[in-house]
Amino acid sequence: MESISRNTYLGLKALLLWMINVKLFTCNPYQENSYLLYDETLECVIIDPGMYTGDEQNLVLKFIADNKLQPVLLLNTHCHIDHVLGNKFIYDTYGLLPQFHKGEEIVLNTVVSYAPQMGIRYDVSPQPETFLPETGYVSFGSSKLELIFAPGHSPAHLCFYNSDNNFLIGGDVLFYESIGRTDLPGGNHQQLLKNINEKLFILPEDCKVYPGHGPATTIGYEKLNNPFLV
Repeated sequence: MESISRNTYLGLKALLLWMINVKLFTCNPYQENSYLLYDETLECVIIDPGMYTGDEQNLVLKFIADNKLQPVLLLNTHCHIDHVLGNKFIYDTYGLLPQFHKGEEIVLNTVVSYAPQMGIRYDVSPQPETFLPETGYVSFGSSKLELIFAPGHSPAHLCFYNSDNNFLIGGDVLFYESIGRTDLPGGNHQQLLKNINEKLFILPEDCKVYPGHGPATTIGYEKLNNPFLV
């Protein structure tokens, strides 16, 4: 077996230590993608918890317990019903209040009024104590996520980007060969397209995009193949 240099070994070791693991749970009647991120410290972030049924909740509990993870942050990209159905469950279980941009507060507060019309049981989300800004970072363990403000699907949508591992938690902004709908209150089609082109399409071509629904994609693939953007 060919040997490697000490510098190469240390570089590979550092890469492994800084790796963020991304675990996907697809939840609720909307088939929403909930994400759990964790690094070598075992601190983890829960993003857009959509768990609705007892089985969905138990899958998340088991994964966290089996991997000895410590949840430290609850983040919402935005506050449409399918992305906040598990906020109360996460708060009750781990004591974490949601964090999102203040412009989504009105979106969250309307969920309680329209959930019954849609036949959805809604355990009312707690309110944040901390709102996220349009730019900056949130940190956990040895890792950090950059905030990218990309409204259009909703009035104050945030995406979360990690440059070290080159991935984006994109919520409902950009999908595999599609984009977020803009016909809901606070939506704006031209604003959404502008933000995708000016804020997401400047990311590396091989940046992996984890969307709020459906399969993962890459920035480069969507530049070439997304019918709404080519």
